Amino acid sequence: MTNRAAATRYARALFDVVVKEGDPQRVETELSAFNALVSSNDALRRALASPTIPAARKRGVIEALLAKASPLAPALGKLLLMLADRDRLVLLPDLEDAYRERLMQHLQVLRAEVTTAVALPEDRRGTLERGLAKATGRTVTLTARVDPAIIGGAVTRVGSTVYDGSVVRQLERLKEQLQT
Repeated sequence: MTNRAAATRYARALFDVVVKEGDPQRVETELSAFNALVSSNDALRRALASPTIPAARKRGVIEALLAKASPLAPALGKLLLMLADRDRLVLLPDLEDAYRERLMQHLQVLRAEVTTAVALPEDRRGTLERGLAKATGRTVTLTARVDPAIIGGAVTRVGSTVYDGSVVRQLERLKEQLQT
């Protein structure tokens, strides 16, 4: 099983428990903060990922971190200790991503990305965000990127669907039509 698949299973289990017992958004914040703590400290990150360090010592490190940190949700603390016992702390970044995806699904929030040749004015971005929300029936969080290579128009990605209205793509279609 890949790390991503394993992390997705742990995230699903954590989310299911947290939805019944607590605040899933708070747990997402705590998980993100804990992962940031681990990833920002190079020695700690290497030690927790090292196969040469016994799982019992890793559990001790996690227990010490949990004792010094502000109180985490009980389910998250238990999961972190279980990951340490199973020597699976390397899954933390993927676990955070998978948990966030699950939370977004639960909250009916869709992520979308729009790429334009020039920076998108804030009012146009808001209009696009509202239009996508109306079309999908969900709340949309829009990320804007600039890529001068598309010349003009926009490329919008909503989930796994891509709407390519770029000038480059229109020129490619025209070229294909002329060649046939």
